[in-house]
Amino acid sequence: MITKKIILITGGQRSGKSIYAQKIALSLSANPIYLATSAVWDEEHRQRIERHKRDRGTEWTNIEELKDLQNVDVTNRVVVIDCVTLWSTNFFSETNGDVDLSLAAITERFEAFTQQNATFIFVTNELGLGGTSTNDLQRRFNDLLGWVNQHIARCADEMVLMVSGIPVYIK
Repeated sequence: MITKKIILITGGQRSGKSIYAQKIALSLSANPIYLATSAVWDEEHRQRIERHKRDRGTEWTNIEELKDLQNVDVTNRVVVIDCVTLWSTNFFSETNGDVDLSLAAITERFEAFTQQNATFIFVTNELGLGGTSTNDLQRRFNDLLGWVNQHIARCADEMVLMVSGIPVYIK
């Protein structure tokens, strides 16, 4: 039986977040769900996505959903949501960079999605460890993702910061 739980895995780019999330999911389920939130930007990105699907293997159920996670039934399953950064980007782009509208839409969908009885493993980037950008759009996105990450972290039962492939347990 699946226990309802929220796990947040954060860290920098290429810190090992996704691999670690997949490892946890496979330790909890023989057939986890991989919920991808990325749009396909160009041919290289499409090929990257296809390579990741192949690398995960046949035990995974792959689902792509850019925004409306609450419409995906994951009841009694283990699901890796990869990633919150790209999920947030989809809202930020659609609202022309409106942080308040994006944050409201994301948190509303997060709350609805996580009402299901499932084990949720959210992957996100920790953008707040770098310097302050001179670009207004980037600063606003960093604010948005920081607030989204804080919301998920408050709701999370467990949280892990990945540092150079090493998991550091926060809670």
